[in-house]
Amino acid sequence: MSIELKPETQQMIKSHIATGIYADADDVIIRALNLLAEWEEGYRQWEEEARKKIEIAAEQLDRGEGIDAEVVIARLQEKLRQAKEAQG
Repeated sequence: MSIELKPETQQMIKSHIATGIYADADDVIIRALNLLAEWEEGYRQWEEEARKKIEIAAEQLDRGEGIDAEVVIARLQEKLRQAKEAQG
């Protein structure tokens, strides 16, 4: 496979090679792709966890277990006020 890289991308790769951590451009690109794969997997996990939490919250709201938005905002404002007081 042959790819064309922008000059700034080429410079980034060269900079990483210059650190001595990477032997060549292939090493840099493989590391970058591995990090991307790890990030994507983490994002998918976060997305699934968020989806589950939203489903639980929706079920709670359906059962009337929710807290009024004004109450939540008031609680958050009070916590913020207390945090500011604690800082001095």
